[in-house]
Amino acid sequence: MKEWVYFFDLCGTAVFALSGALAAGRHRMDPFGVIVLASVTAIGGGSIRDALLGTTPVFWIRDHNYIIVILATVLLTLIFIRKPKKVPQYTLPVADALGLALFTVIGAEKALNLGLSGMIAVVMGLITGVGGGIIRDVLCRQVPMILRTEIYATASIFGGISYTLALSLGAANKAAFAVAMISALAIRLAAIKWHLRLPAFDLKKT
Repeated sequence: MKEWVYFFDLCGTAVFALSGALAAGRHRMDPFGVIVLASVTAIGGGSIRDALLGTTPVFWIRDHNYIIVILATVLLTLIFIRKPKKVPQYTLPVADALGLALFTVIGAEKALNLGLSGMIAVVMGLITGVGGGIIRDVLCRQVPMILRTEIYATASIFGGISYTLALSLGAANKAAFAVAMISALAIRLAAIKWHLRLPAFDLKKT
């Protein structure tokens, strides 16, 4: 199972790096800007998680494969996606949804491996899933998606709860991983497709 988690962690890194690179392209950044935005999107959340859990040095310092994956993703994006306007509109949100689901479960799994409670595991999954996207949006001068009415953090929280609950009910690690992944991804993709949103807290109407 550990090998599978590591494989999916690298896949999530690539997906979030792609998300950051595409966001950089939409904001007409130079190649260095693409690398920076792809990197913070891919490893930002995990870095915050590791710092909070005290597992330092953080994962990408201990394992350089994450940096290699990010640089390879950026290089392929710069080579094959030369005109960001021709990239389908759904590519960025779908890539972001995949990364969100993957990193949520991986963050929760790492917290549980340290013997922490299910509640903390859900929080760590949320931080891992949304942390990089928050940094990306701030650097792009946008309100982070987690602070808007988008069903984004909700999908991450539901995925984390699904994972911890499945394990507590005696499900195998692979089954719990799959259930949580599918749950978080399905909620986020449904929100994207049907434009589902949470109600806004609007004081102007009161």
